[in-house]
Amino acid sequence: MKIGVIDVGGGMRASYGAGVFDWCMDNGVHFDYCAGVSAGSANVVSYLAGQRGRNYVFYTEYDMRDECMSFGNYVRTGNFVDLEYAYGELSNEGGEYPLDFRSSLENPAEFKIVATSALTGKPHYFDKTDMKQDDYGAIKASSCVPAVNRPYYVDGTRYYDGGIADPIPLEHCFEAGCDKVVVILTRPKDFERDPKKDLPAAALIRRRYPKAAEALSRRAIRYNTELWLAKQYEKKGKVLIVAPDSINGMKTLTRDPERIAALYHKGYEDAEAIRAFVE
Repeated sequence: MKIGVIDVGGGMRASYGAGVFDWCMDNGVHFDYCAGVSAGSANVVSYLAGQRGRNYVFYTEYDMRDECMSFGNYVRTGNFVDLEYAYGELSNEGGEYPLDFRSSLENPAEFKIVATSALTGKPHYFDKTDMKQDDYGAIKASSCVPAVNRPYYVDGTRYYDGGIADPIPLEHCFEAGCDKVVVILTRPKDFERDPKKDLPAAALIRRRYPKAAEALSRRAIRYNTELWLAKQYEKKGKVLIVAPDSINGMKTLTRDPERIAALYHKGYEDAEAIRAFVE
């Protein structure tokens, strides 16, 4: 039985997934195949490294710093979120909370990191072996939100957030041989994306990256379709959707430690449903 897990990310809402993975570590739950999208990829790599609580510190403490997110960053670099600070300076050897990269690499689970090509608008699936010690470009690329950040370069290719091209990579997991998949959402299960909300950001990048803009304008349709598919598989017992019943008005870049912590604890509690699913 090959069991997979998907963390769809969602910026600061991804604290929910951090809670889910901490429960998994506390209860000895191991997955064979892990797919991380955007901030979900950072959740997964800490889980694979066995670093319980690491993501909680990032969401509730480090992400509150202006070095991580600020208009000052945007003025200086064109990036509101400094991916180099979060997934570089803080996470590298010698940083405040370094990633135990060797342990993540030695973990037998497969790990795919979803990004979107800025030039083609199509998904790209990085493997954990595409990263090296203190070089976590795949996670930075997967977390690069259009209009919030400029595209991130990995090996000379520009990438945007993985949630644009493949927000819930369920079919990818089944194609990789998974028999069952846990899908971690960071919005309620009945939430459907509104296509209109992606249009302003798509307009901002259309001139330089028309294919990525087209993919972004269709992201809501893709998300809603993939969510519908997940629900069909759930009826067959092949998928378990773990999702919050409420996010208390949180948005992608909400910086409210109390609401972030509450969502983390909600994820930890909701993860109990995984126990019976994986047995």
